[in-house]
Amino acid sequence: MNTEPIGSAEVADLPALADLMAASPLLRRYGTTREAALAAVERAHRAGDLILVACGAGRPPVGLAWVIGSRILTGAAYLRLLLVAEPHQRGGLGARLLAEAERRAREWANDLVLLVTTDNTGARRFYERHGYRHAGDLPGFAAPGLDEALYQKALRPHGERLPV
Repeated sequence: MNTEPIGSAEVADLPALADLMAASPLLRRYGTTREAALAAVERAHRAGDLILVACGAGRPPVGLAWVIGSRILTGAAYLRLLLVAEPHQRGGLGARLLAEAERRAREWANDLVLLVTTDNTGARRFYERHGYRHAGDLPGFAAPGLDEALYQKALRPHGERLPV
């Protein structure tokens, strides 16, 4: 079991998060470079997006969860990215990052939605095990030639939903 501490990303974490993103084979499929990743996480941090980071004291990040708030989709938040460095996968860190992202998003969102490439069967099974339901497919939505599956999970029961 991976026990790396999880906390909110600080400005000092952003370059290392960009390195983590640029090293991801999945994100390379989307043409992600370190420069583009750094610009994206800097914009996200300035905008107040929820960026969670998993790393030990004095060590570079080995995982991140990035959640964007939304005023559309009946108050849903969007899990833009859940990423764990390959050597740290399958040890529970992704589940811990997801649980913390859900816990924090529940404070201001009714649902969490996300996209997964349709051919990423491991990620699809992961999200389904964690209560996400497949809501449909979006061919070529994020990048030409890469089809996305849309997943959704209610963070609050219908009787306790926040007004939108």
